[in-house]
Amino acid sequence: MTIELIRKTRTGKAVQGQITLPFDKGALVYPTLENADYLIPEGTYPLKNTWSPKFKKLMPEICDVPDRDGIRIHMGTQPEHSEGCVLVSYMALENIKIFITSLKKWHENEEIFINIRTDA
Repeated sequence: MTIELIRKTRTGKAVQGQITLPFDKGALVYPTLENADYLIPEGTYPLKNTWSPKFKKLMPEICDVPDRDGIRIHMGTQPEHSEGCVLVSYMALENIKIFITSLKKWHENEEIFINIRTDA
């Protein structure tokens, strides 16, 4: 199962986009914000709920990013709130965590990925 993150616009350090969670008959779409100075390279990466020492709770982690670790999806409203992480709203964050947990519960061997690309 793959979640899509599409980068749409860049203004200064702010890179705005959208993240799409697929469902049987539709999708949930939420806005994203990234810091242009620390963008994750485009590509497809494993996405897992893992323990965050910084936030002291389970958080979505984008794994296997070349030469980086601890890249999370978390809340934030300014590009300065991120050093490579993807910023989303509280509602988006909670739904992403539920999506990962639920899929793992019902499909033990199902891997979850995030595909990151820029809209042409």
